[in-house]
Parts: sequence; C-alpha cells; structure tokens
Amino acid sequence: MEAFLPLRGDVVLAPVYDTANAVGLGDQPVRLTIRRLVAAGDVEQHGRGRAGTLRLTPTGRARIERDRLALRLAQAQDAGLAPWDGTWHLLAVSVEESARAVRDALRRDLTAAGAAAVSTGLYVSPHDLSAMLGATDRRHLVLATADHLQVRGTGDPLALAEQLWPAAPVDQAYDALAAVLARPPAPDPLVQQLRLADALERSLRDDPLLPHELRPRPWRPAHLRRRWYAAWTSLAERLGDGALYRGWLDA
Repeated sequence: MEAFLPLRGDVVLAPVYDTANAVGLGDQPVRLTIRRLVAAGDVEQHGRGRAGTLRLTPTGRARIERDRLALRLAQAQDAGLAPWDGTWHLLAVSVEESARAVRDALRRDLTAAGAAAVSTGLYVSPHDLSAMLGATDRRHLVLATADHLQVRGTGDPLALAEQLWPAAPVDQAYDALAAVLARPPAPDPLVQQLRLADALERSLRDDPLLPHELRPRPWRPAHLRRRWYAAWTSLAERLGDGALYRGWLDA
C-alpha cells in the first residue's frame, strides 16, 4: 500500500488492486490491509472497491517520513555526503519503575533505531537519533555527546563498532538484496519495483547504518545499495508518473 501512497494527494485503488494481483495477492488481503490502515488512523478512504481512493492522514504521513530517514541516510552515506564527525551520541533511559512498560517500549525503540546498549539503560549511536524518536520518547531520555568512548576496555572506533554492531549479520542481511539484483527483472516494471523495494526494506531493517568510517572496506552493503539505486532509477524513468514510492529518494 505504501508503494502507491503519495505524500500529498490521493491514489485511485484500481492500480493498487491490479498490481497486488500481479504479485499473487487477491483482493481480500488488500481490502483487509486498507481497513487496518484506516483503523490505525494512517489513511482516509473515500469510495469503495477499485473506484475508491486513499489519502494519507497527518499521522500516516509522519510515520512514513520517519521511515524515510533511514533510506535518506543510507543514500547520503553511499554518495559520500554524510561523513562521520567523530561524535558519539549517548542516550540514557530515565523512567520511574512504576512506568516499566514505557521504559521497555523506549528501549525497544532505541534498539530499532540502531542504538546499542552499553550498560543498563544506557545506549550509544554514532548518529543523532532524536528525529527518529517521538516527543514522548525524548521526554524520558537524558542525552549527551562524547568525542571519545570506551566500552569494556575498547576505545578504538572501528573495534568499538565491531563490538557493538558486528558487521557479519548486517552484511548477511543484504543477501536478500543481492538475490533480487541477480534475478532477471520481472516483465511488469511495477512488479520489479515492488521486488526491489521489498528486498531493500528487508536488508535495511536491522542495519544501524554506521558511518562508512566505522565499517571495513570495501563494504558490500554500500556496493549493493548503489546497484539498487541504479536499477530503481532506471525503472522510475521508464514509468514516469506511474512509478511507485514517488518522492521517497528526494532530499
């Protein structure tokens, strides 16, 4: 669904259903997905069936904008436009024991954003993660920065990155992207765009997107993402206004 939703304006549901059918999904799963998105407050639906339209709500737009942050960061890193300034960002969870559920949810959010736990309630990242956290989360955090960090006797930035964010599992996650790039393209360019988008999302899901200065060279995920950009751009040019995820790679 997100592949078709523009950040502004409506999308007619007929091509959504048609493309879902082309990748093996029936109409019923699409209808259920729309109902869930409406119930969650992410979209508004007008009309029914293939003649209906969807529009993102402010809530849905904000969630998608947060999701785009990781893709934008990866794109900037791969273009050499996001060098690391050597700053470590420390985030300490400060929640009273009576609000244990809030504390546990915040810890999950920090891990999902790519921060690593270095002590009970203390997390670190080479990135400023505040844009990826909601206002509620930020109220329960103590934030600090440091230009030198030592964890369990390790202070070298490269060694520290390997200790906190091991490279091997991240590299392995990109096997999904490598497999799609190696396959013959689908005859339908929209289906191929969906394949590419799904593979990139699965590969990025658990990638903390460390600055390239903190990863071994050459770094295969960066090489695969560059190949992905080329394939995606070629498809988008062919499809024009009919391309999926319009605006997602825009700065």
